[in-house]
Amino acid sequence: MGAVACRWGARIALSPLLFLLAAPAFPLDSTVPFSETPQTAPDGLPVSAEEILVTQAANLELDPAILEDSPVLQRWLEEIPDVLEDIRTDPSFRTRLRIGYSRVPTSDEDGLIVGVEDVFIGRTGLTLNADYQGDLGGDRHSFGGDLRYYALPLGGYVNLGPVLGYRRVDTGGDRADGVNLGLRLLFVPSRTGAADIALMQTWVNPGSDDQGASLSTLSVGYAVTRQLRLASEIQVQVLPDDQDTRFSVLLEWMP
Repeated sequence: MGAVACRWGARIALSPLLFLLAAPAFPLDSTVPFSETPQTAPDGLPVSAEEILVTQAANLELDPAILEDSPVLQRWLEEIPDVLEDIRTDPSFRTRLRIGYSRVPTSDEDGLIVGVEDVFIGRTGLTLNADYQGDLGGDRHSFGGDLRYYALPLGGYVNLGPVLGYRRVDTGGDRADGVNLGLRLLFVPSRTGAADIALMQTWVNPGSDDQGASLSTLSVGYAVTRQLRLASEIQVQVLPDDQDTRFSVLLEWMP
């Protein structure tokens, strides 16, 4: 009895679904994992996927349509997932393609932003990023690319990581280009790209007194559909002989 109780407690702690599976409506050991359901009938004829779902639904005393429409239930019946591994490797934020409008109040110029954010390299915390920001008059622009490594579990609500890449910044009165080094702090109150807030601080040519720049960027994004987001961004560019503040509104597509 003690061993059975421990097994029930562990499964209930993992997920509310396991509480459903452990309900006293059927014996705990009587359920057959989805992957172990016989693929042939006793007469040797193959069993269709629909018949397998009906069998599983009967074991759970569920309407077969509920099981058929629930990939989560099917996944848990096939194999209990490693929740901790999912939290570590399944990102709470997504790759985004961006295009938008920007304005620099000091120059009274309208501009354009295009870019890509957080293209994941495998199931790691390493991402590729690139963007271009330019005024329509052509006097002020900034472009570059970088690698970001998110050091904390990708599925968490908070992440932090170093940024390393190249950037060129031209404010019309001053210019800096070279290695771009810094940190990015990410808050994800709602997973899968639904909403996030990011603060990034980088330095172009860090350590240089006359050819360096400091870039401070605050970004906020909110999904309006499953694949489209609205985002806003404020970036302060500080160069030795000039300073700009750029305000942007963007449309982001999440592939």
